[in-house]
Amino acid sequence: MEYMKKQVQTYRTGKVITDQFYIDDDYNVPDVKSDVMRIILGEGMLDVEDMKVVENYIRVAGKMNFKVLYVTEEGESRLSSLEGRIPFEEMIYTEQVPEGTPFIKASNIDLTVTTIHSRKLNLKALVELQVSSEGMDDLEVTTDILSDAPVYKRYAAKQMLRMLTSKKDTYRIKEEVAISGTKENVGTLLWTDVTSRKLDTRLGTDEMLIQGELMLFCFYESLEGKTDWIEQVIPYEGRIECYGAQDNMYHQIYPELADVNIDVRMDEDGEMRLLGVEATLELRLIVYEEENEDVLEDVYSLEKTCIPRITEETFEKLLMQNHSKCKVIEQLSLPEIKDSMLQVCHSSGKIQLERTEVVDGGIQIEGVLHISFLYVKADDVIPFDTWQGMVPFSYLLESNETSSDMTYDLTYAVEQLSIGLLGSDEIEIKAVLAFNSFLKQPVLVSNIEEVDFEPVDMEEMERRPGIVGYIVQDGDMLWDLAKRYSTTVEGIMEVNGLESEQVKPGDKILIFKENMSIL
Repeated sequence: MEYMKKQVQTYRTGKVITDQFYIDDDYNVPDVKSDVMRIILGEGMLDVEDMKVVENYIRVAGKMNFKVLYVTEEGESRLSSLEGRIPFEEMIYTEQVPEGTPFIKASNIDLTVTTIHSRKLNLKALVELQVSSEGMDDLEVTTDILSDAPVYKRYAAKQMLRMLTSKKDTYRIKEEVAISGTKENVGTLLWTDVTSRKLDTRLGTDEMLIQGELMLFCFYESLEGKTDWIEQVIPYEGRIECYGAQDNMYHQIYPELADVNIDVRMDEDGEMRLLGVEATLELRLIVYEEENEDVLEDVYSLEKTCIPRITEETFEKLLMQNHSKCKVIEQLSLPEIKDSMLQVCHSSGKIQLERTEVVDGGIQIEGVLHISFLYVKADDVIPFDTWQGMVPFSYLLESNETSSDMTYDLTYAVEQLSIGLLGSDEIEIKAVLAFNSFLKQPVLVSNIEEVDFEPVDMEEMERRPGIVGYIVQDGDMLWDLAKRYSTTVEGIMEVNGLESEQVKPGDKILIFKENMSIL
C-alpha cells in the first residue's frame, strides 16, 4: 500500500489580548535646556525591546520615547523642545499559555505632560497594547492510495490557503527635501512629525513592491529667532525580496514606521535649506498561495473490508481580501478658542477601534478618530497652542463573503486629514480612513491517514440480498448506496439507465450486488 500525501503549511494566530497600563514618572529638565513655563505639545511612542512568555503571562519590556514642545520662562518667551525616554515593564495575563511567538499587533499612547515646576515635568501615559501570537503548522493530507487490491475511491475538492512564507523585513527610506523660497533658513528644529500615508503593496515575481507617502512636518526657529514651519508630502517606492512570490498570490502586511531621523543640511549656496529624512519601514509579511486540492475522502473494496483511519484536520480558505476607505466629515464648534485661532499649522490623527462585528453584508466597525492640531493664535507672548479632541465614526466594511465561523484581520491607518477654519470658533474636519481586511474561513477535512484491509466475511456477504429495490432518501448519494450494497456507482447507473450520479428523494432504483451471476 502506497499513500500519496500533500504537505500544507498553515499560518495561525492566537487570541488578541487587549491590555492597558499607566506609565507615570517625573522627568528633570536637562541643564542645557531652558526653564519650562508652559507645555504646548507632548507625544509618546512605544519601543518594545523584549517580549517573553512566562507561564500564563507575556512579559513586555522596553522604553517609552517622548518629546515635548514648550514655552521657555527665561527672558523673552520662546519655543523650545526636549526629548527623553522612560523604561517600562508590563506583565500581561493570558488565560492560556500562548502558542507560538507573541507580537504586538497594535499600540496606542495617550501622553499627558504637566509642569511640577520650571525644572521638572510629570509624564503620565495611558498605554493600550493589543497582543497576539503567531505560529506555523505543517499539516498533511492524503490525496490518493495505490493498492494491489481493486479499490474504489471518492475524492473531495477542497480549496485551501497554503502559507508560502512568513517573514520580517525592513525597507529604508532616505529622502531630501528643499525648503521653498518663501520660508526662513533653518536654525533649530523645534518639533518634527513624520507619518506614513497611502501605503500600497503588491506582490511580483520573487518580490513585494512598495509605494507610499511620508507626511513631513517641521516646526523650527530661524537663525534670526523667527518661528516658521513647513509641511510636505514625500513620495517613495521600492521593493523587498520575497522568494517564491507571484503576482497571483495573497498577502497580509503589518507595517510600522520606526527610527525616524530629521537633520538640517546645507544646500549648494551654503544655506541651511535642506532637510534629510531617514526612516525605517518595519514590515511583518505573510504570503499565501490558494490551492485547489482533490483530497481522498472515502475508500472501499469488493474483495476486502477497508477500515480507514481518519483524523479531522482544519485548514483555511480565503473569503475576501479588501482595501476600503471611509470618509469622515465633521464640523465642530470650539468656543474655548473663539477669536484666538488664526491659522492651523499642522494636524495629526489616530484611529481607535471600539467595536467590530460581523453583520449581514460585511463587518460593522465603530471607533473614534483622535484629532490634534497645532495652531497660530492671537497672542504676541505665546502665539502657538494645540487643541485635542475626538470624532466618533461608524463604517460598514462591505463584503458578500461573510460567515459566522470566519476569522478576519484588520489593519487601519489615517490616509488623509485636513482641518479647515469655518469661522472664529468653528472648524471642519475631513479625513479618509483606510481599512485593509483579510477574511478567512475554516475548512474541515476528514483525512484518511491509513487504510487497514481485512478479509471479507463471506457468511455475512451471502446473507445480503442480491437485488434491492430502493427509494432514494434525502441526502442519499450513489456512492454511499454502492458501498452499502457491495456494488459500484457505475453498476447502479447502468442497471437503472442513469446518465449522471445525481438522484433526488423519491426516485426508485434497483441495486444489484456486484458479484451476482445475473450481472
